[in-house]
Order: sequence, then C-alpha cells, then structure tokens
Amino acid sequence: MDIDRSIRLAVDSGKVTLGSQKSIKHALNGDAKLLVLAENCPETVADDVKEYCKLSEIRVVRFPGTSVKLGTVCGKPFPVSVLSVIEEGDSDILNVESPEG
Repeated sequence: MDIDRSIRLAVDSGKVTLGSQKSIKHALNGDAKLLVLAENCPETVADDVKEYCKLSEIRVVRFPGTSVKLGTVCGKPFPVSVLSVIEEGDSDILNVESPEG
C-alpha cells in the first residue's frame, strides 16, 4: 500500500488538517480518525501527539519521510510535521500499516 498516494488522495478528496497545534486540538476533541507524523517530527511534539491520541483512541502512523517530503506529498510548498485526517474521502488512508500503528 502506497502511503504517499493515500495521503495525497485524502488531502484532495477528504478533510485533513496540517500542523501540530491544529492536529493536537483535533486529537483532544476526538475529531480526527488518524494522525500522521513525519519521521523528523520533534520528539516533544510527537510525544504530545501520541499521548493525546492514546487518550482519544486515535491511531498514529509514522510517515517514512521528512516533514519536507510530507509537505510535498500534500501538495504544499512548506514542511508538514503532523497531519490529521478528519475525513478520508476516496483514500484508503485509514488502512495504512505502520510500525507505530
């Protein structure tokens, strides 16, 4: 399963939020279905995201690339450390496998 393709399809056809602050807020509210962390996401941010996701029973997936690559996959001209999936749209993003999932 191609995580890059799944993320791009979710961005294009579903509802996603980019950025750690907004993603943490969605995790706390239980709005998100899945959170994706770039491999170079700062540990303090990653720890917060994982903790809030655990409390809300939301799955976390580690993206096998940097925040710059994740931003590129999302079609954005800036780095993205954290992405939250609110609605998956036409993608199969909720079925992606992750060593942390």
